[in-house]
Amino acid sequence: MNGLYTLKPWYAARLGGVRRLLVTRGVRPGTITLAGIGFGAAAGAVLWFAAPGPPAALGVAAALAARLACANLDGGVARESGRRSRFGFVVNELGDRLAEYAALAGCLAIASPALVAGAALAATLPSWAALAGAAAGAGRVQGGPVGKTERCVLLVGFALTGWSAWLLVLALGSLLTAVVRLARLRASLRDPSPDLRVVRP
Repeated sequence: MNGLYTLKPWYAARLGGVRRLLVTRGVRPGTITLAGIGFGAAAGAVLWFAAPGPPAALGVAAALAARLACANLDGGVARESGRRSRFGFVVNELGDRLAEYAALAGCLAIASPALVAGAALAATLPSWAALAGAAAGAGRVQGGPVGKTERCVLLVGFALTGWSAWLLVLALGSLLTAVVRLARLRASLRDPSPDLRVVRP
């Protein structure tokens, strides 16, 4: 049930050269987070202005791939450059949500506002579940059947076909992911063993 999140270590390794270059150039993590929001907005612009089909899907895929790269790089650059901070964690979370909202906003061109709003709301639930667990001392729970990466893939499918069913799957899958994370958190917080208090996929 961890989905594409299991590929994160592999993906982070592929971005190692870019991450080191950014650290060497003194690029701030917040700047990378802002770039991620910009790429999310670029995906939304493609969804808004381009008719569904392969060119739109390619444009959305490229923009969202860059957005995911920024989401991976900002934390890595913060750690390697010694700029890691608690407020940086807040900025990172806000950046993720804004980037996703910006991409989903483009779906309003052809999908009903109610469906887009429902998908946007549901997409936040996995992160809220993870943050609630972290606040309770259980560590940050990640993964799930429809996490951030899977939601990007579903948006590419929407850009290719224009079918609203992709957004419905995104909404229901996000809800299921939140339930899965909450179940993991419940098991973790009920177990007094210290080595089980932090849940990682």
